[in-house]
Amino acid sequence: MFMPVGTQATVKFLSPEDLYEAGAGVVLANTYHLWLQPGEEIVHQAGGVQKFMNYHGPMLTDSGGFQVFSLADARKINEDGVTFKNPRNGDTLFLSPEKSIQIQNKIGADIIMSFDECIPYPATYEYAKASMERTLRWAQRGKDAHANPDTQALFGIVQGGDYEDLRLYCAEKLTEMDFPGYAIGGTSVGEDKETMLRMVGWSANALPEDKPRYLMGVGAVNDLLESISLNIDMFDCVLPTRLARHGTLLTSQGRINIKKAVYKDDFSPLDPECDCYCCRNYTKAYLNHLFRAEEGFGTRLLSIHNVRFLLHLMEEARTAIKEDRYATFKQETLSKMKFDYRGF
Repeated sequence: MFMPVGTQATVKFLSPEDLYEAGAGVVLANTYHLWLQPGEEIVHQAGGVQKFMNYHGPMLTDSGGFQVFSLADARKINEDGVTFKNPRNGDTLFLSPEKSIQIQNKIGADIIMSFDECIPYPATYEYAKASMERTLRWAQRGKDAHANPDTQALFGIVQGGDYEDLRLYCAEKLTEMDFPGYAIGGTSVGEDKETMLRMVGWSANALPEDKPRYLMGVGAVNDLLESISLNIDMFDCVLPTRLARHGTLLTSQGRINIKKAVYKDDFSPLDPECDCYCCRNYTKAYLNHLFRAEEGFGTRLLSIHNVRFLLHLMEEARTAIKEDRYATFKQETLSKMKFDYRGF
């Protein structure tokens, strides 16, 4: 399954009704951003994140760790947690495993994430090992602090950089903690595709088969399809709406940029194999016009399409798995979309 990202309790340019029509299940919200604005207490007073944003479906919040660690030189890490500057006003803030879980308990999503350290790539073995061990300690602290285990599923996160023994050890120890689901972090941070898929494979194969395995922050079509082959169940990424804002579309024949002049008088549907609202009702020529005229409706239509495209791709993948033809489906899809098929 692919999960659209609603960073600030909204998927950019899409209404909840758009998400229902696209076939979305779980939608993400971002702990870090909602903590800073409007604050977890406001979301809690509204009745939780679903009522706050009027989305009547399951939701997931990340821990805020990735956003904090992406601040690089603006934060300091120790065993207790992370101290950093609020980018909005310069105030000093502190986020710990306990604080992250407390914020997520207030926000009220159905699935919440352990607070972990997302290390840069490359990293030395010594740094990756120390960070992974601290992530395990933080996972246990977060689990101990979790106030709503009956209504919010807390996932542990596998770290360990590009070192097989560290990822296997991390997965083993998290499994012993008996989380209801597990995520794989620390990928898509600058490494090449082969390295990413090795990290994913090591991690996934060491996790329980009877619990969800979630690869965080991955949304490119080839990465999704290859990772499914490595036994990944869940994905999220801002990619579909981010691409849409730049006029780039995911189609059954590969990516296209609707701003190109070749589409100015192209009155065919965007993607004849897509059943989304955009493809059913509008032509490439009209979408080209909207982007050239800088009309926001164009971004909205492209966002609807890209989100539906990935959700539909996952529907097709699930069907192929049930019919025991996933390897063929993957190869044919990647070939049609002009990706090199390497048989990972």
